[in-house]
Amino acid sequence: MVDELVVATDAPMIVQVVERSGVRAVLTRADHPSGTDRVAEVAALPEFRGFDVIANVQGDEPFLDPEALSGAIARVKGGDDVGTAAAPLAASEAADPARVKVVTDLSGRALWFSRAAIPFRRDADTSADGLYWQHVGLYVYTRQALERWVGLPHTAAEQAEKLEQLRALEHGMSIGVARLSAATLPGIDTADDLARAHGHWRTLRGTLR
Repeated sequence: MVDELVVATDAPMIVQVVERSGVRAVLTRADHPSGTDRVAEVAALPEFRGFDVIANVQGDEPFLDPEALSGAIARVKGGDDVGTAAAPLAASEAADPARVKVVTDLSGRALWFSRAAIPFRRDADTSADGLYWQHVGLYVYTRQALERWVGLPHTAAEQAEKLEQLRALEHGMSIGVARLSAATLPGIDTADDLARAHGHWRTLRGTLR
Protein backbone atom coordinates (compact mmCIF):
# COMPACT_ATOMS: atom_id res chain seq x y z
CA MET A 1 0.00 0.00 0.00
CA VAL A 2 3.02 2.32 0.32
CA ASP A 3 5.89 3.15 -2.02
CA GLU A 4 8.43 3.90 0.69
CA LEU A 5 8.59 3.20 4.43
CA VAL A 6 10.43 5.63 6.70
CA VAL A 7 10.66 5.72 10.50
CA ALA A 8 10.73 9.27 11.87
CA THR A 9 12.14 9.60 15.39
CA ASP A 10 14.12 11.94 17.62
CA ALA A 11 15.90 9.02 19.35
CA PRO A 12 19.29 7.94 17.94
CA MET A 13 18.86 4.51 19.57
CA ILE A 14 15.67 3.90 17.58
CA VAL A 15 17.44 4.93 14.38
CA GLN A 16 20.13 2.33 15.03
CA VAL A 17 17.65 -0.46 15.73
CA VAL A 18 15.51 0.38 12.70
CA GLU A 19 18.44 0.58 10.31
CA ARG A 20 19.77 -2.79 11.52
CA SER A 21 16.42 -4.19 10.37
CA GLY A 22 16.95 -2.79 6.89
CA VAL A 23 14.36 -0.01 7.19
CA ARG A 24 15.16 3.62 6.52
CA ALA A 25 15.07 6.00 9.50
CA VAL A 26 15.30 9.78 9.74
CA LEU A 27 16.45 11.54 12.90
CA THR A 28 14.21 14.57 13.47
CA ARG A 29 14.21 17.53 15.83
CA ALA A 30 13.23 16.75 19.40
CA ASP A 31 10.89 19.70 19.95
CA HIS A 32 7.91 18.67 17.82
CA PRO A 33 4.58 19.05 19.69
CA SER A 34 2.93 16.17 17.80
CA GLY A 35 3.57 13.26 15.48
CA THR A 36 2.08 15.18 12.58
CA ASP A 37 4.68 17.93 13.02
CA ARG A 38 7.43 15.28 13.03
CA VAL A 39 6.08 13.66 9.87
CA ALA A 40 5.90 17.07 8.18
CA GLU A 41 9.61 17.63 8.82
CA VAL A 42 10.46 14.39 7.04
CA ALA A 43 7.96 14.93 4.21
CA ALA A 44 9.57 18.31 3.48
CA LEU A 45 12.99 16.76 2.78
CA PRO A 46 14.00 16.98 -0.89
CA GLU A 47 13.98 13.22 -1.43
CA PHE A 48 10.34 12.96 -0.36
CA ARG A 49 8.92 16.02 -2.11
CA GLY A 50 7.55 13.87 -4.93
CA PHE A 51 5.04 12.07 -2.71
CA ASP A 52 1.58 13.65 -2.78
CA VAL A 53 0.01 11.38 -0.13
CA ILE A 54 1.73 10.80 3.23
CA ALA A 55 0.69 8.19 5.79
CA ASN A 56 1.52 8.59 9.49
CA VAL A 57 1.31 5.29 11.39
CA GLN A 58 2.00 6.11 15.01
CA GLY A 59 4.63 4.13 16.85
CA ASP A 60 2.22 3.05 19.58
CA GLU A 61 0.17 1.03 17.04
CA PRO A 62 2.42 -2.00 16.42
CA PHE A 63 -0.51 -4.28 15.51
CA LEU A 64 -2.25 -1.93 13.09
CA ASP A 65 -4.87 -3.67 10.96
CA PRO A 66 -4.01 -3.25 7.24
CA GLU A 67 -7.71 -2.52 6.72
CA ALA A 68 -7.24 0.68 8.73
CA LEU A 69 -4.44 1.94 6.48
CA SER A 70 -6.18 1.05 3.23
CA GLY A 71 -9.41 2.61 4.48
CA ALA A 72 -7.68 5.84 5.52
CA ILE A 73 -5.94 6.08 2.14
CA ALA A 74 -9.29 5.56 0.41
CA ARG A 75 -10.82 8.44 2.39
CA VAL A 76 -8.12 10.82 1.14
CA LYS A 77 -8.39 9.58 -2.43
CA GLY A 78 -12.14 10.14 -2.10
CA GLY A 79 -11.67 13.83 -1.36
CA ASP A 80 -11.07 14.25 2.38
CA ASP A 81 -8.14 16.36 3.55
CA VAL A 82 -7.13 13.71 6.06
CA GLY A 83 -8.01 10.04 6.44
CA THR A 84 -8.01 7.92 9.59
CA ALA A 85 -9.85 4.91 10.96
CA ALA A 86 -11.97 3.74 13.89
CA ALA A 87 -12.91 0.36 15.34
CA PRO A 88 -15.97 -0.73 17.32
CA LEU A 89 -15.57 -0.12 21.06
CA ALA A 90 -17.43 -1.93 23.82
CA ALA A 91 -19.61 0.29 26.00
CA SER A 92 -17.75 -1.01 29.06
CA GLU A 93 -14.54 0.62 27.77
CA ALA A 94 -16.02 3.90 26.57
CA ALA A 95 -15.22 5.81 29.77
CA ASP A 96 -11.50 4.94 29.57
CA PRO A 97 -9.65 8.18 28.65
CA ALA A 98 -6.88 6.14 27.01
CA ARG A 99 -9.43 5.04 24.39
CA VAL A 100 -10.03 8.05 22.14
CA LYS A 101 -13.57 8.09 20.79
CA VAL A 102 -14.77 9.59 17.53
CA VAL A 103 -18.22 10.62 16.33
CA THR A 104 -18.82 10.99 12.59
CA ASP A 105 -21.52 12.38 10.38
CA LEU A 106 -23.50 10.08 8.08
CA SER A 107 -20.90 10.40 5.33
CA GLY A 108 -18.11 9.19 7.62
CA ARG A 109 -16.47 12.54 8.31
CA ALA A 110 -15.36 13.23 11.87
CA LEU A 111 -17.50 15.58 13.92
CA TRP A 112 -15.43 15.30 17.12
CA PHE A 113 -12.80 13.28 18.94
CA SER A 114 -12.65 13.00 22.72
CA ARG A 115 -11.22 11.03 25.60
CA ALA A 116 -14.67 11.25 27.16
CA ALA A 117 -17.45 8.80 26.27
CA ILE A 118 -19.06 10.35 23.20
CA PRO A 119 -21.83 10.30 22.28
CA PHE A 120 -23.17 10.57 25.82
CA ARG A 121 -25.87 7.99 26.54
CA ARG A 122 -28.44 9.92 28.56
CA ASP A 123 -30.71 6.97 29.37
CA ALA A 124 -29.00 3.94 30.83
CA ASP A 125 -31.62 1.60 29.41
CA THR A 126 -30.94 2.60 25.79
CA SER A 127 -28.84 0.26 23.67
CA ALA A 128 -25.11 0.95 23.39
CA ASP A 129 -24.61 -1.51 20.51
CA GLY A 130 -22.59 0.17 17.77
CA LEU A 131 -22.61 3.49 19.62
CA TYR A 132 -18.93 3.89 20.43
CA TRP A 133 -16.00 3.98 18.01
CA GLN A 134 -12.37 4.02 19.05
CA HIS A 135 -9.97 6.10 17.01
CA VAL A 136 -7.08 4.13 15.52
CA GLY A 137 -3.71 5.90 15.69
CA LEU A 138 -2.95 6.74 12.10
CA TYR A 139 -3.44 9.64 9.70
CA VAL A 140 -3.16 9.88 5.94
CA TYR A 141 -2.80 13.36 4.47
CA THR A 142 -2.54 15.01 1.11
CA ARG A 143 0.67 16.99 1.01
CA GLN A 144 -1.32 20.23 0.93
CA ALA A 145 -3.35 19.18 4.00
CA LEU A 146 -0.23 18.17 5.94
CA GLU A 147 1.47 21.49 5.24
CA ARG A 148 -1.66 23.40 6.20
CA TRP A 149 -2.17 21.39 9.42
CA VAL A 150 1.26 22.12 10.85
CA GLY A 151 0.90 25.83 10.05
CA LEU A 152 -2.32 26.19 12.04
CA PRO A 153 -2.36 27.73 15.53
CA HIS A 154 -3.05 25.33 18.39
CA THR A 155 -6.54 25.34 19.88
CA ALA A 156 -7.77 25.22 23.47
CA ALA A 157 -9.62 21.93 22.92
CA GLU A 158 -6.54 20.32 21.39
CA GLN A 159 -4.46 21.28 24.39
CA ALA A 160 -7.13 20.25 26.90
CA GLU A 161 -7.70 16.79 25.40
CA LYS A 162 -4.10 16.36 24.17
CA LEU A 163 -5.49 15.30 20.78
CA GLU A 164 -3.66 16.84 17.84
CA GLN A 165 -6.45 16.07 15.35
CA LEU A 166 -8.73 18.61 17.04
CA ARG A 167 -6.46 21.37 15.70
CA ALA A 168 -7.21 20.33 12.13
CA LEU A 169 -10.89 19.74 12.83
CA GLU A 170 -11.49 23.07 14.56
CA HIS A 171 -9.86 24.92 11.68
CA GLY A 172 -12.30 23.38 9.21
CA MET A 173 -10.26 20.55 7.71
CA SER A 174 -12.18 17.40 6.79
CA ILE A 175 -11.13 14.13 8.44
CA GLY A 176 -12.63 11.05 6.85
CA VAL A 177 -12.97 8.01 9.13
CA ALA A 178 -12.84 4.47 7.74
CA ARG A 179 -14.86 2.17 9.99
CA LEU A 180 -13.31 -1.23 10.62
CA SER A 181 -15.48 -4.31 10.72
CA ALA A 182 -14.21 -5.56 14.08
CA ALA A 183 -12.50 -4.36 17.24
CA THR A 184 -8.71 -4.21 17.09
CA LEU A 185 -5.96 -4.53 19.66
CA PRO A 186 -5.67 -1.03 21.17
CA GLY A 187 -2.56 1.07 20.84
CA ILE A 188 -0.01 1.12 23.64
CA ASP A 189 -0.86 4.06 25.88
CA THR A 190 -0.80 2.53 29.36
CA ALA A 191 1.05 -0.14 31.34
CA ASP A 192 -1.93 -2.48 30.89
CA ASP A 193 -1.76 -1.92 27.12
CA LEU A 194 1.93 -2.82 27.15
CA ALA A 195 1.30 -6.03 29.07
CA ARG A 196 -1.48 -6.93 26.63
CA ALA A 197 0.82 -6.22 23.70
CA HIS A 198 3.57 -8.45 25.13
CA GLY A 199 1.06 -11.28 25.47
CA HIS A 200 -0.19 -10.80 21.92
CA TRP A 201 3.35 -10.72 20.56
CA ARG A 202 4.22 -13.96 22.36
CA THR A 203 1.15 -15.54 20.79
CA LEU A 204 2.15 -14.33 17.34
CA ARG A 205 5.68 -15.65 17.75
CA GLY A 206 4.29 -19.02 18.80
CA THR A 207 2.13 -19.30 15.68
CA LEU A 208 5.05 -18.39 13.40
CA ARG A 209 7.36 -21.10 14.71
